[in-house]
Amino acid sequence: MPTYAGTPADDDVAAQRHRERMRRRKAAVDTRIAAACERRGVLLVLTGNGKGKSSSAFGMVARALGHDMRVGVVQFIKGKDATGESAFFRRFPQVSYHVMGEGFTWETQDRERDTRAAGAAWEVATTMLRDPTLALVVLDELNIALRYRYVALDSVLDTLRTRPPLQHVVVTGRGAPAELIELADTVTDMRAQKHAFDAGIGAQPGIEL
Repeated sequence: MPTYAGTPADDDVAAQRHRERMRRRKAAVDTRIAAACERRGVLLVLTGNGKGKSSSAFGMVARALGHDMRVGVVQFIKGKDATGESAFFRRFPQVSYHVMGEGFTWETQDRERDTRAAGAAWEVATTMLRDPTLALVVLDELNIALRYRYVALDSVLDTLRTRPPLQHVVVTGRGAPAELIELADTVTDMRAQKHAFDAGIGAQPGIEL
């Protein structure tokens, strides 16, 4: 089918309209940036059934290292399988990395054992959340430990509220409790649309592992 080709004058008008829209957008964005002058540690919660929660958290670990920041990581559930992030980030002396889980709950099938592991992980996390030299703390799969009540929610909320004022914290895992979402500064709910596992494709190194 034939396509319409605008004249040079039409193109000039379209370009001018685009420049004007971008000028207005830039002015609006610049105004918001200028107003966002508070500097403090933020609490981020990454939840939902979609893939990418831990991946996003470890992306922030990499970003923090780029700024020469010290980082603490506690993994609450994962522990059975070796992962690329564990192998990589343990190379950096600026990262205090602790894999504290016993594996997913359907694998352990032992609530008492899972509770002990989560309690030990929370003790390590509590120490990190009192350390002002740690600029970023990642609590990977903490939401799962909260969901199964392996860790007391009130204790988590109180410790997060009283952490060093410039410390950033990232909490991951499905089913984040409403109280944690309310406390958080940034919340992302990752939704699943497709996943390779549903098509019979196993976990892949570099992608899930």
